[in-house]
Amino acid sequence: MQTKSITIRLNDILHRKELSSTESRRKILSLFFNSNDALTHGDIEKEVGHKYDRVTIYRTLQTFEEKGIIHAIPTADNAILYALCKDCTEGHHHDDHVHFICTACEKTICLDDVVSPKIELPKGYVADNVQVVINGVCKECQS
Repeated sequence: MQTKSITIRLNDILHRKELSSTESRRKILSLFFNSNDALTHGDIEKEVGHKYDRVTIYRTLQTFEEKGIIHAIPTADNAILYALCKDCTEGHHHDDHVHFICTACEKTICLDDVVSPKIELPKGYVADNVQVVINGVCKECQS
C-alpha cells in the first residue's frame, strides 16, 4: 500500500514530465522508488504483470525513458535494465555515473557518486552517451 506522501511525489513527477497520472504509471514508478538497484522488464512484470500486460509495461518504460524519468543500462547479455534518473530531461540523459554489476547476486547498482571519466574521441566522432560498467562483488555480498 502506497503512503499518501509517496503518491503525491509520484503524481508530482508525472505532472512535471507532462504525463497523465494513471494507476499503471504510478505503480511502475513506485517500484523504482522502492528498489535500490536497477530493474528489468521481467522484474516489473513479476510485480505488476497480474494487473498490467507486457505491452503496457513496455510502453510505460519507453515513455519514462523518453521523458527522462528512468535510464536504460545495457548488459553484457544484451538485456536492458532500468534505473531512476537524477537530473535528466526529455531527450537528454545526464546519467554520467558508473554502473556496478555484482557477479555474486547479479544486481546492477547505479553508483551516483562515481562519475564516468571524460573520454577524448578522435576527430569526427561525437558521443551521445557514455556508459561505464564495472563488474565485481557488491558490499552486501562481501559481508
